[in-house]
Amino acid sequence: MNDKKLMNRAADNIRVLAASMVEKAKSGHPGGAMGGADFINVLFSEYLVYDPDDATWTGRDRFYLDPGHMSPMLYSALMLQGRFAMDELKEFRQWGSPTPGHPELNLARGIENSSGPLGQGHTYAAGAAVAEKFLEARLGHDVMQHKIYTYISDGGIQEEISQGTGRLAGALGLDNLIMFYDANDIQLSTECTVVTREDTAMKYRSWGWNVMTIDGNDVDEIRKALDAALKETERPTLIIGHTVMGKGALKDDGTSYEHNVKTHGAPLGDGAYRNTVTNLGGNPDDPFHVWDDVRKLYQHRNDELRTIVARRRAAERDWAGRNPEKAALMKEWFSGKAPKVDWSGLKLKPNAATRVASQACLSVLAEQVGNMVCSSADLCNSDKTDGFLMKTKEFKRGDFSGAFLQAGVSELTMACMCIGMYLHGGVIPACGTFLVFSDYMKPAIRMAALMEVPIKFIWTHDAFRVGEDGPTHQPVEHEAQLRLMEKMRNHHGNDSLRVFRPADVHEAAVCWQMAVENMSTPTALVFSRQGITDLPEGTDYEQARKGAYIVAGSDEDFDVILLASGSEVSTLVAGSALLRNDGIKVRIVSVPSEGLFRRQPKEYQDRILPPGSRIFGLTAGLPVTLESLVGYNGRVFGLPSFGYSAPYKVLDEKLGFTAENVEKQVKDFLKA
Repeated sequence: MNDKKLMNRAADNIRVLAASMVEKAKSGHPGGAMGGADFINVLFSEYLVYDPDDATWTGRDRFYLDPGHMSPMLYSALMLQGRFAMDELKEFRQWGSPTPGHPELNLARGIENSSGPLGQGHTYAAGAAVAEKFLEARLGHDVMQHKIYTYISDGGIQEEISQGTGRLAGALGLDNLIMFYDANDIQLSTECTVVTREDTAMKYRSWGWNVMTIDGNDVDEIRKALDAALKETERPTLIIGHTVMGKGALKDDGTSYEHNVKTHGAPLGDGAYRNTVTNLGGNPDDPFHVWDDVRKLYQHRNDELRTIVARRRAAERDWAGRNPEKAALMKEWFSGKAPKVDWSGLKLKPNAATRVASQACLSVLAEQVGNMVCSSADLCNSDKTDGFLMKTKEFKRGDFSGAFLQAGVSELTMACMCIGMYLHGGVIPACGTFLVFSDYMKPAIRMAALMEVPIKFIWTHDAFRVGEDGPTHQPVEHEAQLRLMEKMRNHHGNDSLRVFRPADVHEAAVCWQMAVENMSTPTALVFSRQGITDLPEGTDYEQARKGAYIVAGSDEDFDVILLASGSEVSTLVAGSALLRNDGIKVRIVSVPSEGLFRRQPKEYQDRILPPGSRIFGLTAGLPVTLESLVGYNGRVFGLPSFGYSAPYKVLDEKLGFTAENVEKQVKDFLKA
């Protein structure tokens, strides 16, 4: 055990570095980082198990920072580990720097996640804890014995997502999850007592957590709490650490700047900064230094860890020798490669809802992809993720031999926990709910896209045809929102979100196959509630892999192109029969994925939608959903308003989604 005086000095070194990063950038949050330095220092210099020479070692403990604005604290600790150079800390929040204002996923540097909006980071940690339990049940304790640590602030505790995370983690008994709550009672605009009076400890105890309350700036109390947490075998642990916002900070006049709201979200300012650095033992004229005794502390820890990791790796090799089949599975699962799936046994019900096709696909995946986890927000029998559940069983407290997470009514929590499962490594997650509830999930969708997490989002009940449920449950603008993200590019130039809305059960199967193959970006699979007539016989569904393709009509001689995605394609097919009777020649194009289509060679795009063609689009969503495809001289018939409550066939009739109205609209369009 290290000398307490040395530990306090190391924490002060982190405080100086954190405050200096913010001061140099003239932007950031010094106060919380300074208050949390004691816990981070104890965790990183004495408890966290990692490989100093391989940050991606699968057996490592994971650390997830929920308050990303406190990244100066994390970067400083990782620099002491040897993951960052001092010059990189000096470039905090600058263009091209590896030290941005909120940490993004960067395993080589020890960054396990991008916390993004408050509350998501600790939910990723809970998902990672589920993944570790899931993998331990399949691979054994020898290779899955690590802990998941996470750090949350007052803001993360207040965010609604913490409700779902606390409930699920407690219900599942995630004893491998240890969360430190930095309870400094200060937030950006005010003191916490202005906005909350809840008893956080009692709340988490009611969810089934092991809760301890300590002085979060006292080394001995932090150690005692971590020791107790490591011995816990039935519950997740919450360590409520009462810390001092801006610990060690002094104002211009030399008086205390601690517990001050102003230190939360802005640089300390020249006079206060110089006084603070001096007070903490640094040199304000040359603050970016690691003090010799602190450097030796972390060097000693790295030497200790090399011995610990060598022993653990030897045990892993011994395990692999005794369990070659499991070792091969582990290597495959952690490779990040797409699983190999034999789809030849897939059975599809003709003219069924595409959610039913998804159910069949999930059944195949449950049998063949041993590291896949599926989840649903209390809708598995309706969003048809029960196709997966029928082949496995639910996670339950003490039993993770199944592969299905019942998330309860908590869409955002579910999505973030699934992201966390992937971030842990070794798991391919999918989650389902109704499309209209994707609104709850937008922050998670965005973070999955930003971090290039290949989660499979399953959304059913894709349009106003939800029917009697009424406009509250009828998505109208939702596909357009997803298609906007589909137009964005991620860091590697891929679609940030790949969106598929298939036209029938056969196209749905191809879309699911593409989703499984896609391991570079999240995939959105959007399915119908109602049955859809199959596309014309002879349709080459493999062409759906190009995002858009001709499903009926003339290749050369046509008067108009009819274009849609999802169930509207079959409506166009029905309408085309009437148009042919009118002497109008049509080409019908299904566009399950505009993003994929726009990635095809220009020659292919021009062959499917020749420049200058008259194009009519039909969408059950906002007209803007298809406007970029039909062009300036095209026309889109969509739904520019919220839905109505009625049986879906009545809604089709009333809202104009019928073969007869397609005939009328196209004829009017061609006359214009």
